[in-house]
Amino acid sequence: MTTTAIATSSPDDILVRGRSLPRELIGKLTLTEMLCLCVIGEVPDAHRIAAIDACLVALVEHGLTPSALATRLVYGSAPEAMQGAVAAGLLGVGGQFVGTAEGCARLLARVVAAADLDAEASAIVAEAKAPLPGFGHDIHKPDDPRTPALFAVARTHGVAGRHVAALEALSRALDAAKRRHITINATGAVAAVLADAGIPIAVMRGFALVARCAGLVGHVAEEQRSPVMRSIWEAAERAVPYQPEEKVR
Repeated sequence: MTTTAIATSSPDDILVRGRSLPRELIGKLTLTEMLCLCVIGEVPDAHRIAAIDACLVALVEHGLTPSALATRLVYGSAPEAMQGAVAAGLLGVGGQFVGTAEGCARLLARVVAAADLDAEASAIVAEAKAPLPGFGHDIHKPDDPRTPALFAVARTHGVAGRHVAALEALSRALDAAKRRHITINATGAVAAVLADAGIPIAVMRGFALVARCAGLVGHVAEEQRSPVMRSIWEAAERAVPYQPEEKVR
């Protein structure tokens, strides 16, 4: 028989992970603590929560990114369905944007498992056929300003450990191979800090989705007050003019 251990309801109570929602959780847990309880089945200590919360804050907003554009365009087309607009934006949390934390975390797990962090990092860089997830940024050069901020929180709370060290080893190896500095971007830092805080790789993208959802609701709210969907649409038409294809003979 299959079961669920997340939640159940009765006429006078709601249990989440064995705790009464109205008596033990509401007013006692923060959203970050509740997220951890639901996803990993426990409420981490205050130091780990501070590090996890910092990662969530770092991923909430980054301007008119593809996910925000998708949300605004869909909301402008169907303003009666906010959930559809936010869902459209969340579909863009993948291997190119935001979701790269998961790919980076898998590399970090390999480095952490090795006896020599630097040697393993160098091997990963040498094997890479594509840019390493967690490194590089189109705007933030030479460094992503979010990365040292996240590391500072993790170190202040004693959370930074072997995964942060592994990321720094990868950074050294990548810089040496490229003969120039490649920024550790926010998703790389998030991968390292969440891993050191005990968040499993398999659910790491889910934390990014929760954070991004908050930012996308913000874009919907601004679209309600000051719509820009039409301007985005018109800008796309100007940027990508129509050009008939040559006829195939």
